[in-house]
Amino acid sequence: MLDQLSAAITPEVRACLEGALEGKELTKEDAERLLGATGMDFHALIASADLARKRDCGDDVSYVVCRNINFTNVCYVGCSFCGFARHKDDKDEAFDRSHEEILLKCKDAIERGATEVCIQGGIHPNKDHHTYHDILTAIKAVYPDLHIHAYSPEETDFAHKRSGMELPEYLKWLVDAGLGTMPGTAAEILDDEIRDILSPNKLKTDRWVEIIKAAHGIGLRSTSTLMYGHIEKPRHIAGHLDILREIQKETGGFTEFVPLGFIHERNLLYNLMGSRPGPTVEEDLRIIAVSRLFLRPHIKNIQVSWVKMGHKLGQMALCSGANDFGGTLMEESISRESGSEHGENTPPEEFRRLIRELGRVPVERTTLYKTVARFEDPELDPPSLEPEQKEVDISGPGRWRKKLEAVQPAVMPVGGLQ
Repeated sequence: MLDQLSAAITPEVRACLEGALEGKELTKEDAERLLGATGMDFHALIASADLARKRDCGDDVSYVVCRNINFTNVCYVGCSFCGFARHKDDKDEAFDRSHEEILLKCKDAIERGATEVCIQGGIHPNKDHHTYHDILTAIKAVYPDLHIHAYSPEETDFAHKRSGMELPEYLKWLVDAGLGTMPGTAAEILDDEIRDILSPNKLKTDRWVEIIKAAHGIGLRSTSTLMYGHIEKPRHIAGHLDILREIQKETGGFTEFVPLGFIHERNLLYNLMGSRPGPTVEEDLRIIAVSRLFLRPHIKNIQVSWVKMGHKLGQMALCSGANDFGGTLMEESISRESGSEHGENTPPEEFRRLIRELGRVPVERTTLYKTVARFEDPELDPPSLEPEQKEVDISGPGRWRKKLEAVQPAVMPVGGLQ
């Protein structure tokens, strides 16, 4: 039977997969071919990427306890895929967080076990480089040990141009104020043919690369991302991955790669410009698998975006080459405003349950992938730090519920059955 399955894989795909598992570097053409894999080629790709993941990372699945803080949704860039941005005169919907509000969110994050806050915002025309610097100093003055993961290359481009400083000098100024790492967002697709359609006013590919390399050059590490499932073709994705790999070979500054599926429901790109309605399940799993094989050994950590995929497809992605479940987030606005329905918060105990369902080991990590705790034994899990949940409204015959409620302490949980 296995011989029959193996025989159904096309020779070209077989050669790519065998080469990748032997440690050979895939070419852009190889990546493009694998991004089109279907049928048995698709299943072989997924299996190969999962094997590569096991060799690269073992059976640990990591996550970070963090909170997103969007300090403003006022933005004038005009990205067609964005449902988050507002203009400053949209009085009912625009917001601009004060330092006091940001600090309250940091306090809540720490009380819930967070080691990181991720801070990003729209490109507000009335702000400048001091805005970004002052947020950092305000947080570090009160919470000096909290890691700040902040300011995408788009935000950096905007503020740097207003600073009058050289780019490395400006980035060092932020690091001295408390910046810990940089999100590698605003990447979308690193091909100006696509960028000019998605967001003509956004920084171009060369500038994104310049900012990332400058950050890595002063020791400021970053994530790397890609947005797929809209108007791009496999060649654009392959080219994007190749750019990231070349940067990583030069700088070693990327902590991880995070593929981000396009959320289509509430933005112009789909509703007025006719893009695809986000990725298919096969596209979601293919991009995870191809990124594992193409980027190894240079970028070790491939992260699932559970906000984009949901938990169950996220579990499938962890069986297709990914090794990281991302962050708890605690609140999330950007995907939600475009129509994502997968929630804003995944508590650590939920991550651990989802990871254990796969027979893998949950590991809480820091932003820089240092281990905080490894949870091999569920009996030793810490108590939840989440806010107390509201009373659950349970359906079903009331007389049954009342009987169970009366004897609840003595009732054996279903999960305790052997």
